[in-house]
Amino acid sequence: QVQLVESGGGLVQAGGSLRLSCAASGRPLSNYAMGWFRQAPGKEREFVAAITWDGGSTYYEDSVKGRFTISRDNAKNTMYLQMNSLKPEDTAVYYCAARKLKIATMEKSFNNWGQGTQVTVSS
Repeated sequence: QVQLVESGGGLVQAGGSLRLSCAASGRPLSNYAMGWFRQAPGKEREFVAAITWDGGSTYYEDSVKGRFTISRDNAKNTMYLQMNSLKPEDTAVYYCAARKLKIATMEKSFNNWGQGTQVTVSS
């Protein structure tokens, strides 16, 4: 199993930016496709972005396209989510997730999860 720890969350004004990090340990990150999910209060966890094991392909939920960028540095065993032009509706706990080999966008496809980091966007 790979262990995942998110960081970089916080409070930011609408229009601002944050960069989330997901640090992996226990296994080489290059063995895994990765994803970011988020869960807002009172809502189900939803897909945000995903990236292949080598960073060659990425996928985004429609509402974050053009604002968020997922990336990874396998040498550092770390994945990132750059979030720009943040909106109050982006407020949520953000989770990183990993699965062996193939990229996926469905929550149930991932079997390794971090504990989450809170992102709060004020209006």
